[in-house]
Amino acid sequence: MFRLVLSQRFKKNLQTFLRKHPELKSIFRERVELLQKNPRNPKLRTHKLTGKLKSHLALSLTHEYRIVFHIEKYDIYLLAIGTHDEVY
Repeated sequence: MFRLVLSQRFKKNLQTFLRKHPELKSIFRERVELLQKNPRNPKLRTHKLTGKLKSHLALSLTHEYRIVFHIEKYDIYLLAIGTHDEVY
């Protein structure tokens, strides 16, 4: 199982995001649990990013919202959460 690492910035963004979208709290928890177990789980729709974020990955929280992260060995660093335009 992977270990999640949340920066202070991500924690702050997550609080704001969940305050705006409380209906996504359970979906967020489910996706994070799946991510910890297997970052390539098909339900997450994980994909590599390009350009300035080419060393990062993203997963789909919903059709509209994404989580950007980076994997180093057994650590998953959560970096950003929001709409496609907000996180890329």
